[in-house]
This record gives sequence, structure tokens and C-alpha cells, in this order.
Amino acid sequence: MTKNLDNEGLRSIADNYDLFYIDLWGVIHNGIKLHDKAIIALNELIKMNKNFVLLTNAPRPNETVKVFLKNMGMNEQITDHVFTSGQASLNYLKKFLNSEKFFHIGPPRDFDLFNDFKKNQCEDLENSQYLLCTGLFDNYDTNLNYYKKLFEKYINKKMICTNPDLIVDRGNVRELCAGSVAMVFEKMGGEVIYFGKPYPEVYNQSIDNIDKKILSIGDNLNTDIRGANLLNYDSLLISNGVHANEIKAKGIKEVSKEYESVVNYIQTDLKW
Repeated sequence: MTKNLDNEGLRSIADNYDLFYIDLWGVIHNGIKLHDKAIIALNELIKMNKNFVLLTNAPRPNETVKVFLKNMGMNEQITDHVFTSGQASLNYLKKFLNSEKFFHIGPPRDFDLFNDFKKNQCEDLENSQYLLCTGLFDNYDTNLNYYKKLFEKYINKKMICTNPDLIVDRGNVRELCAGSVAMVFEKMGGEVIYFGKPYPEVYNQSIDNIDKKILSIGDNLNTDIRGANLLNYDSLLISNGVHANEIKAKGIKEVSKEYESVVNYIQTDLKW
């Protein structure tokens, strides 16, 4: 049974948990502005001395996302809690693939992810040893068939995907993410190593979570809630996010069943 917290708020269950994993995009901001009530909730957790991680599937280093959030108006006391899928993948790349040639799939704005080893970037797929996917090319940001043709001869190469999200809503505009490209590659028979929710590595890298009672908060059943389910964390789904229309049409019971997920709590928007 999923409990609705719209009336009681996060405050009604906050004392039950030692650690909170909280999604950014769709929960704390919409890609354009911060959600004021969510910021209030974060400040209340700080007052309670509760540990939380702003865990995001952004394919960028931690510091880049912190600057982005500060420009939105988020204070440093909160931005210090950011950990990204980009950072997790960067740590892996530095450790295991530091000298190998790669072909980048994604927009130029993601280039800061591999500044430290940009000399290894290939201009063509043929000479690369692996594919590094951070998103979609700006000129092909809606056409997944382009990527299917691009990958046809290179399915034997490994792909590193720095953002497992399939979609994101920037304001009222829905956009494809790196996970959609990786899914194309995987369905064609390619091997993909994912960094980000729902995969355990990003949770474990972000903070000491051993023997903690944990609540995972997010708006995405495929990533935030599935990650919580896989790791036996409790979950809080923000319904006014990527699944908003589905939940309005069918209700949370039916939608969570369709996504084979367990949702412990639901809120329209994150609020204290």
C-alpha cells in the first residue's frame, strides 16, 4: 500500500530515516528554476542534522552541477550534498580507461566530463576503443534511428553511459537522455556499463550508507524508485514529475504495477 503524504508532509516520516537520497531534476528543480517548497524541506533536514545526498543522473562532474544550482539560487550549504552519475563514471574512467581512446556521443556542453583525458578523444568511431555516451548530439536530439545506423558496424565496442535516464522534462518540454541512446545500443546487442540510478555503484560512491535506514526520493520509477527497490531502501515518489500524466490517468497502484516497482510513499511535490 502506498501512503500519500500530501497532507502530512515529509516531516511526518523524516525521523524514521538516517539518510535520504534525493533526486534533483523533477524534485528540487525543473531544469529552469528551483522548487521553493522542496528547498524548505532540505533546510529542515539540515536543521535535524539528517544526512542527505542530492543524487542526480546528470552526466557532469559534481562541481559543474553545483555551479548550475548556485546560479539557480541554491545556497552552498545545500549544494555541498550533490553527487552525480557523471562523477561516478569519471572516477571509473580515470581508474580503468585512462589511456584508452573513446568516441563521445553527446552535446559539446558535456565535454568537461573528460577534460582530464581529452587527448584520448577520437573523431571517428572506427579508431575508438569504447563509446562514451553522455547524451544526444544537438543535431540529432530527437531521432533515435540516427544512432541505430551509427552503431551498426560497432556493436563489438563497449559503451559507457553516464546517465541511465531515458527522458527528462525541462520546464514543459520533454527531452531524450543518454539512457535512450544506450538502450538502442543494448537492443542491438552491444554491451553497456551504466553509471547512475538505479545501479548500486553511484549510491555506494556518494556516501557511507552501511547500516543506515534509507529513504530514496525521486520522480522516476525506472531510476529513483527501481534503485531504491534493488537496494531495499524505502521510496517516496514525487508524482508531479515524469509520470504525472500516467498517474493522473491510472492511479499510482496501476502505474507502479506496470513498472514492477514498490512505492512506499507518494507526494505531488516534495514539501515539508
